[in-house]
Amino acid sequence: MGLFGKSKKKMPPPGPPMDVHWVTSPKGQFYNFLNLEPMDHDLSGKTGVYVIWLGGHWPEWLFIGRTDDLADTLQELQSDRAILRYEREGHIYATWAEIKPQFQAGVVQYLSQVIPPAIPNPNPPDEDEPPIAVFPPGIAPPPPI
Repeated sequence: MGLFGKSKKKMPPPGPPMDVHWVTSPKGQFYNFLNLEPMDHDLSGKTGVYVIWLGGHWPEWLFIGRTDDLADTLQELQSDRAILRYEREGHIYATWAEIKPQFQAGVVQYLSQVIPPAIPNPNPPDEDEPPIAVFPPGIAPPPPI
């Protein structure tokens, strides 16, 4: 309503989220982040969006980001203290989706709104970036009618 002014928080655009096909292992499971070998997955030079989270009794979304080189970024984050401090609380998982650079900021913007991460991204998308709705990792799109 217009009584309290316009909210500064952006709302996701209307419409159903898209399935970006988050990467899973051949067994259909998400990868243990600390055991992941990004070079084994041919991620060098691949651009995309990634999500890192804590599993276990108290699951928590940890970090959401975008990169021009998934291999370098994921390897770098495997030694990030802010992420590693969660290691004692459960398994840390990761996934990624190859997304064209022009859509990455919108996807990160949307995911950061619907599954807010515990660790702030030091390079977040511009606040004016329109969010692009996608299904978060582990949330499947509804079956076709």
